[in-house]
Amino acid sequence: MSKQRILLVDDHEVVRLGLKALLERHPQFDVVAEASTAREAIEMVSNTQPDVVVMDIRLPGSSGIEACEEITRRFPDTKVIMLTSYAEDEMLFSSIRAGASGYVLKQIGGEDLVRAIEAVGRGEALLDPAVTQRVFQEVRRAVKEEEASAFAHLSQQEKHVLLLVSEGKTNREIAKALFLGEGTVRNYVSSILSKLGVSNRAEAAAYAVGHSLREYITT
Repeated sequence: MSKQRILLVDDHEVVRLGLKALLERHPQFDVVAEASTAREAIEMVSNTQPDVVVMDIRLPGSSGIEACEEITRRFPDTKVIMLTSYAEDEMLFSSIRAGASGYVLKQIGGEDLVRAIEAVGRGEALLDPAVTQRVFQEVRRAVKEEEASAFAHLSQQEKHVLLLVSEGKTNREIAKALFLGEGTVRNYVSSILSKLGVSNRAEAAAYAVGHSLREYITT
């Protein structure tokens, strides 16, 4: 079984020494190089082709996030774990966008870090439990925004009409429920189909249900 080749990146020598001592106790790892800046890290990846880079976020000059972005772009087979003392949302999501495969806090236990490196080396993605909930919250928020934007071009009245269309109501039934004329309802339905880019009521109904229209109806 081949060893996982590791590059350690941190501007504090004591931290690098501690990480190296920890990892070298495990025969599956080979610490092939160290770096103290983002530029050195990129050069070391180019020279040594590590499997995993353990990267501090805060580095002098360019940040670890910038280094991660360049490494994952130029060397897609090399995985990057961001190691930080800070559980800040901005850093977390910037790291994910930069292509990091893992994000762990420096407070992590030694064996947990070992398991994190092994997991990332296998191609898995890993987040520190302390920040996982934030990612799910952000994903849920983004989904809600996307769903809301699906109806951004509809007026509130059009949303009410569409909701009733999705419930299988006829134009006459909709007109009665909303105290409108049937001709007005027909105009609303035609406008809704055009704005949603669908060709019939069934497609409009499916769109409304699929994007959770009911949650965006205000009384």
